[in-house]
Amino acid sequence: MVFRIFRVIKPFFLALLVGVAAMTTASRSQNAQETLRQENLVVQSGDQTHRFVVEVAETDRQRSRGLMYREEMAADHGMLFVFDGEGERFFWMKNTPLPLDIIYIGATGDIVSIAADTTPFSEKVIPSGEAAKFVLELNAGTSASLGIDVGDKVSSPSMAGE
Repeated sequence: MVFRIFRVIKPFFLALLVGVAAMTTASRSQNAQETLRQENLVVQSGDQTHRFVVEVAETDRQRSRGLMYREEMAADHGMLFVFDGEGERFFWMKNTPLPLDIIYIGATGDIVSIAADTTPFSEKVIPSGEAAKFVLELNAGTSASLGIDVGDKVSSPSMAGE
């Protein structure tokens, strides 16, 4: 009798274990962040020079992941998104717990617009409003506290030669 019950229940438990293992693996891969190349980035704002260490998101996969699932970022760090061409850019904060300043940058390195203090987890689309080739994400409030504004110049190795 016990053997017959085990034969009936065994497939259920095996399916349950496989399902739990698959969910755990998916959760780990969702939260695992691909290691991105880092570089130094400079924002020239009037007579002030602000330096940041940025991770560079330069592939479609890296750009679509961005800072999703990140819960913290050092004050002097950020992420630079590099696109193949210049055009209007659209970002959102889905799955992003960090409030951010999203800085849109034209091909010449000039800041064309800033979306300051974005709302974590929001699915509201945040347009650049101007053509941009690069996008810089910094911790929310950084632009205001450092006086970074539209027209300031941004440079980094990934932006060189543009």
